[in-house]
Amino acid sequence: MKEKLKIAIQKSGRLHDDSLQILKDCGISINNGKDQLKVSASNFPIEILYLRNGDIPQYLRDEVVDAAIIGENLCLEKGEDLPILKSLGFSKCRVSIAIPNQVEYQSPKDLNGKQIATSYPNTLQKFLNQHQIQAEIHLINGSVEIAPSIGLADAVCDIVSSGSTLFKNNLKEVEEITKSEAVLVKSPTLNSDKKHILDKLLFRIDAVLKAKDAKYVLLNAPNDKIDQIIKILPGMKSPTIMPLAEKNWSSIHTVINQEKFWDIIDELKAAGAESILVNPIEKMIL
Repeated sequence: MKEKLKIAIQKSGRLHDDSLQILKDCGISINNGKDQLKVSASNFPIEILYLRNGDIPQYLRDEVVDAAIIGENLCLEKGEDLPILKSLGFSKCRVSIAIPNQVEYQSPKDLNGKQIATSYPNTLQKFLNQHQIQAEIHLINGSVEIAPSIGLADAVCDIVSSGSTLFKNNLKEVEEITKSEAVLVKSPTLNSDKKHILDKLLFRIDAVLKAKDAKYVLLNAPNDKIDQIIKILPGMKSPTIMPLAEKNWSSIHTVINQEKFWDIIDELKAAGAESILVNPIEKMIL
């Protein structure tokens, strides 16, 4: 039987959906049946297991699964020994401490002697130790934000994305412990066949992530402006230049990073570029 790489992803939620999407973007076909806990890809040698998020680090150590897509925050809490292979750029959030809106806050020292509710006791304890704070940690699984309103705790330490849940529970964010995003991690031990499959998957993921951060740009420019325009372009190696039917004009093709896109477009227009077309890139293999 052909070897398959076993990958764990979260059973449900935003991280589950985004994880399946990046595999789909990598050209991997997954037929999900209702309530299935394990599925195989039809065109790539991987098997996907849908597991409880908090259980995944131990499954990796026990070699039940070979790799996983999990939140970086979970690595900090339960899996600092697990090798992170790639940051995936989605499911971004932060682990923060929040307190009731009406309570004044100046510094971490204000947490001394307080009761803090959290689903991330290890992460919180590291923060408290770092700041030499003595506080009582209440471990809660789910609905951490209601703890202050029911008198269970003075503060909470939990995942924050938009902050809307804190707002609804009359809480304000006062300390950001760490930022987090989805990451691909692997088991500490993999045989050579599975490592080969994982390397192929990483190659595809790299191509997808590079494409998401870039735009393919085509523009027309008079030939006497080409040198000036090329100095503006941060092309992969050098832009492609092709003559147009109109005399003394050329078409220039290049790739621009999404982060600097609008600033570069403004510079190109000022340098004489015209008819600028921008296309998304599906995959980018360098």
